Amino acid sequence: MTMSVDEVHDGHAFGPNPSPRIVMMGLRRGGKSSICQVMFHNMQPLDTLYIESTTAPTTSVFSSFIDFAVMELPGQINFTEAMIDAERIFSSCGALIYVIDSQDEYINSLANLHSIILHAVNANPNINIEVFIHKVDGLSEDFRLDAQRDITQRVTDELLDDGLVNVSISFHLTSIFDHSIYEAFSRVVQKLIPQLATLENLLNVLCQHSGIEKAFLFDIGSKIFVATDSSPMDVPTYEICTDFIDITVDMNNLYAVDRRPKPVTRNDANTNNGTVSITNRLESIPQGRPIGSTSRLSNGVILYLQQMVKGLALVCLMRKESMPKIALVEYNIEFFRDALEQLWLIG
Repeated sequence: MTMSVDEVHDGHAFGPNPSPRIVMMGLRRGGKSSICQVMFHNMQPLDTLYIESTTAPTTSVFSSFIDFAVMELPGQINFTEAMIDAERIFSSCGALIYVIDSQDEYINSLANLHSIILHAVNANPNINIEVFIHKVDGLSEDFRLDAQRDITQRVTDELLDDGLVNVSISFHLTSIFDHSIYEAFSRVVQKLIPQLATLENLLNVLCQHSGIEKAFLFDIGSKIFVATDSSPMDVPTYEICTDFIDITVDMNNLYAVDRRPKPVTRNDANTNNGTVSITNRLESIPQGRPIGSTSRLSNGVILYLQQMVKGLALVCLMRKESMPKIALVEYNIEFFRDALEQLWLIG
């Protein structure tokens, strides 16, 4: 499950893994391992308190509508050492996530981030830099925003001083104790999807012709949304949709008759040369017709879920006035499913 720094240099960690590739970095105890465990191994946030610091690179290979690998590097890696090949690490990397502990003094983190950005941009000018201002659950709302403004200003000024004006860099407030980490990771993954514009256009057309107010295309296993329509999105809506996915999957497993002898969960992993292959959560769902569910909330909003292709689920929010036309909605969703399958096959 772990690899030495030499293995990173030799290319074992960056060998025949799926593209795109995400590299996660940051100083010790910043929260990198906690993020990976909560998002890709279904660990409860409170259990991450007992995780030991990362001492060697680890890779999680994730298979869904797109395949990507998340490489977590230990905080003590120094790119000035001869054994560390920054070109090899960043040249085929789609995104670099740098995690900053917002509850600690982050001056050293910013200096480390600046050094890493210089190496990353030099090796790969098109790399996306994503800064996770992490552990904001322990901060007040005002202090969160102040920290984000301060970090953004410091990083931007240092890059301008070095003449780096075209660096793609984004800042996210995150915590593993709420849905902010899922939303931030979703934004990172979306930038790596070549078909994103087409997916968004398909969702816009579906909403327009079906009376749907908001539609998400979720990966069921990680609760990352790979696309949504162009209407405004708020955090409570996203939280309701992710909770609805969990309830639907759990209820389907509870009442399904056609079960496999040995269900596979996302906690199961196959280790090969230190690479953890994360099993998609759908493999724990009994075989048969795709999962689906409809629920009415107390405010009259209708939640509708239908399983799509390759571990994806379409989650829609509709008003109760749309229910008499549910047959038309499902008819349009079948066309959407066909378009999604063709898009996946082409991709």
